[in-house]
Amino acid sequence: MVDAKFGVGRLAAVYDGFEPDRVDLEHYVAMVGEFAARRVVDVGCGTGVLACLLAGDGVDVVGVDPAEASLEVARGKEFADRVRWIHGDATTLPPLEADLAVMTGNVAQVFLTDEDWAATLRGVHAALATGGRFVFETRDPAARVWEEWGKWTRENTHQVAPVAEGGTVETWGELLSVELPFVSFRGTYVFSSDGAVLTSDSTLRFRERDELEQSLTAAGFAVDDVRDAPDRPGKEFVFVARRL
Repeated sequence: MVDAKFGVGRLAAVYDGFEPDRVDLEHYVAMVGEFAARRVVDVGCGTGVLACLLAGDGVDVVGVDPAEASLEVARGKEFADRVRWIHGDATTLPPLEADLAVMTGNVAQVFLTDEDWAATLRGVHAALATGGRFVFETRDPAARVWEEWGKWTRENTHQVAPVAEGGTVETWGELLSVELPFVSFRGTYVFSSDGAVLTSDSTLRFRERDELEQSLTAAGFAVDDVRDAPDRPGKEFVFVARRL
């Protein structure tokens, strides 16, 4: 199930306007160099910011995402013509013999069931060359970030951005529920051009470190490292796993 902010064309088109500072992606670019990766798979590539950034650096990139609306935005970016875009998810990837697969942002947490997470890991494993690495980030439950999200109100989270079609779009967020390991929240979007009000509900699953390590091992990976996220110190795990 794709969240509306990624799957509805009007919302996907304004997504990047509310995410202008993607400093988190710098760390993934650095790891491409660290692991000397020549072919990279961006799983859950969304609007293609990282995929196009890497393609511009001469990396062979495959971007896969289940939201066609987001891929349409991605295809309009600079260097998009150098990326192989796939409408689907990790389970639909062909054998790519990739050196590195990445999942940025909240992608690793959108798989709510054990079955979907295991299937995703198997798909990533099959897309990698032997010895290829899988890097993803996921929020540490111990940081209890939902307590910060509990302060989300229109007053505290309100943003306004211009829209290419004319006018502006306002957005704000609110926490809906905390039923651990699941946390749900909603974004509301109001378009000034016609007064349209759209909402996008999201649910993330917070997995413990040992649970993630066990799932990776079961899928045929060795966990080489678990790092801190430089842009969110103390709040996230960054897993570095290797296909056996």
